[in-house]
Amino acid sequence: MGVACGIVGLPNVGKSTLFNSVLGKEEAEAANYPFCTIEPNKGMVIAFDKRLEILADIEGSRNIIYSTVELVDIAGLVKGASKGEGLGNQFLGHIREVDAIAHVVRCFTDSETHHVDGSVDPQRDILVIQNELILSDLMSIEKRLLHSDKKNKAERESQITLLKLCQEHLLTNNIKGVMNLVNEENEKFFKELGLLSMKKQIYIANIGEEDVNKGGNEYSRIVEEIAISEHKRAVVLSAKLEATLALMNKEERQFFLENYGLEEGVVGRLGKALYDELDFITFFTVGPQEARAWKIKTGTTAPKAAGEIHSDFERGFIKANVCSYEDYCKYGGEQKAREQGKIRVEGKEYVVHDGDVMHFKFNV
Repeated sequence: MGVACGIVGLPNVGKSTLFNSVLGKEEAEAANYPFCTIEPNKGMVIAFDKRLEILADIEGSRNIIYSTVELVDIAGLVKGASKGEGLGNQFLGHIREVDAIAHVVRCFTDSETHHVDGSVDPQRDILVIQNELILSDLMSIEKRLLHSDKKNKAERESQITLLKLCQEHLLTNNIKGVMNLVNEENEKFFKELGLLSMKKQIYIANIGEEDVNKGGNEYSRIVEEIAISEHKRAVVLSAKLEATLALMNKEERQFFLENYGLEEGVVGRLGKALYDELDFITFFTVGPQEARAWKIKTGTTAPKAAGEIHSDFERGFIKANVCSYEDYCKYGGEQKAREQGKIRVEGKEYVVHDGDVMHFKFNV
């Protein structure tokens, strides 16, 4: 299941620095001037999961294969982007191609790093980006209304009603109202419409290195409050520090993480926030050859989960042997867990839980 996350925000808020820190290398140019990124930088990010390493150790797996997320570093948006300011149309087009948005908000003060609006103000900056996404969506809706005459009458009337309702909600900044319009019957229509303001979104409060030990600052707390009010997730980090840590070896990085009071680096924190926002869970397959993590949507049944491995597994699904991660570790592997009656046989109706260790039986 391929997933892409776009890093967005105003210019010079630390997007490219964050991108580099997650990839663990200097891939994107991080310069102190607007639009130093034109074409989006892309990279595959390993979604580290400590549980997978423990499972691999239990079974002596030769290879560990984590699930991945594609990260896209999109150039900075500015006020007026929806009307083409700062190459806005091009950049907004890049956002349409991703599944989720990591909105980086500047929460650090640095006289040497220019701010496009001259001062640090997270609430103002968030509003600028949100408004540009909404304005872009309103323009898309207007275009759809102009071309609605090409549909048959029943379909045309239904879609016009939906488009006008979306328009009303967006004009009052009521994103939740737009989302409440989506149901099984019109889900395909909304997917084709591709409204930017409806994309899953998390906030990244980018603080200075000096505020890491404090857990943030007055600016990052504003971002966290906004996230809570919008029922979104916020991650507080220092992209500059994380970029430095990413270039260290494992032992050095762990030492500095502990020194700064951090349990894990940016990859783990960003990955968890994205998984939660996108409603993903993880199941595992483990054996002598490899231990592997698979991401699926919450509520996925066993056959659909098997299909993530191979379509034949879903087509010829018979049953699944399932053990919880906790029991698998507690009893030291499949054999002893089986002896303790902790391996369950589940059928086609079984809904997979986060952390399930699974072995599928199929026949095609």
